[in-house]
Parts: sequence; structure tokens; C-alpha cells
Amino acid sequence: MPQPDHISALGVADPATLDEDLRAIWAKCVEKLGFVPNVYAAYSLRPQRLRNFIATYNEIMLAPSGLSKLEREMVAVVVSSANRCYYCLVAHGAAVRRLSGDPELGEMLAMNYRVARLPARQRAMLDYAWKLTTALHLVDDDDRAALRAQGLSEEDIFDLSEVAAFFNLSNRMAAATDMMPNREYHRADR
Repeated sequence: MPQPDHISALGVADPATLDEDLRAIWAKCVEKLGFVPNVYAAYSLRPQRLRNFIATYNEIMLAPSGLSKLEREMVAVVVSSANRCYYCLVAHGAAVRRLSGDPELGEMLAMNYRVARLPARQRAMLDYAWKLTTALHLVDDDDRAALRAQGLSEEDIFDLSEVAAFFNLSNRMAAATDMMPNREYHRADR
């Protein structure tokens, strides 16, 4: 049984009505990916917020960091697993498969990241992201010390925390709008 056909339960803007800069982003996505990520379409109801979302995503997920792009995507999947966010599990699970070259890693992270055989650094990062998502009030200096013991700098801990926080927000927006992932993600890098 396929997923629902809608992109967002709140609807999306007609791409032809978007400002020129956003139409250019749509064209670039189609050129590079073959489709426009449904999260962009969902955010198109609020064009300035879409611009802000794209800028924030690019800064958090793509800018230089002591965390690799794969590690940031792994955090996205683990946070989304804790929140049971269908959109982000599918979309970022595909990114984990692509970046890691491992078709099983995305599913392990989505279902139970603890079954994945990971280096101690990544295990500590994912434990922290899980705790920050599920038991925010219990995060303390011991958690940051555990990350430092795995070689994360203060900036790395900041970046890790920001990735987890961003996906907690994104998961909630995806749930609130009943956002559906692009079907292309299901088949990607299998």
C-alpha cells in the first residue's frame, strides 16, 4: 500500500506563483536531484520561512564542521527515530545510505541505532542526540564530558546540539503538516 498522495495536509503553493529566487531553487533541485524535496513544497506556503529554512539547513548540515556530513545525517535519522518522524526517517535515511554506501545503516539507525556497529565517537554522538531528544531535562556536564572524551571540541558539541535541535523542530513541522516524503527517497541508494 503506497503512502498518501499529498505533500502536506495544509497544501502547497503553486510553483509558478513563487518569487523568482524560489523558482530558481526549484529548477536547481530538479537539475541536481530530479525532483523538488517535498519539505520545500510544504514550506512554500510561507516563502520567507522557506528561505530561512533553506539557509538554516544549509548552514547546519552543509557548512564546514568537525562533524562530517554523514555524521550530521546520522544524527538527523536518530532524532527522527526518537520522534517517529516518517518524512525525515525516509529522506535522511536515504542520505545516510548515499553518504555511507551502506544500504543497511539507514534502517539500523531508524529502527534502533544501538544495533549498528559504530566507532565510539559516533556512538557517543548518537547517544547524546537521543538523550537531547527524549530526556532533555537530564542532559548535563557528564554528557558533554563524554563527547569531549571522544575527541569532540566545544564547537563540535555545539554543532551536534544544533543538528539535533534543528531536526526536533523539523520533525514537529513534518508531523504538524502531515508532510509526505518524496517517493524517490524510498528507492534511493538501495
